[in-house]
Amino acid sequence: MADCCVRAWVTGKVQGVLFRRSTQHQALAQNLTGYAKNLPDGRVKVLLCGSREGVKLVSEWLWKGPEGAQVTHVEFDVLDQCHAPDHFATY
Repeated sequence: MADCCVRAWVTGKVQGVLFRRSTQHQALAQNLTGYAKNLPDGRVKVLLCGSREGVKLVSEWLWKGPEGAQVTHVEFDVLDQCHAPDHFATY
C-alpha cells in the first residue's frame, strides 16, 4: 500500500519532449507506481504513489522535466483515498 498518492497536471512544453517516459524513469527510480498521460489540451497528467520521500522528489522534478521541456506550471492534488496501481504506465 502506498504511503502517499499525488495527482499532478503539468503545463508548458511538455508533450513531444519525452516527458512521460522521463517521468516514468524518475518514478521507477523511486519505486513509485502511477502513470503519466498526455491530455488533449497539451498538459501531462501524472499520478505518483509510494513513499512520501519518493513522491516529494519526483514532484519536485516535475517542475524541471527532461531536457527540451519548458514547464510553466504544476498543479498538485494530494489524494486521501486512492487505489495505487501496481506499476507505472505511460499513455
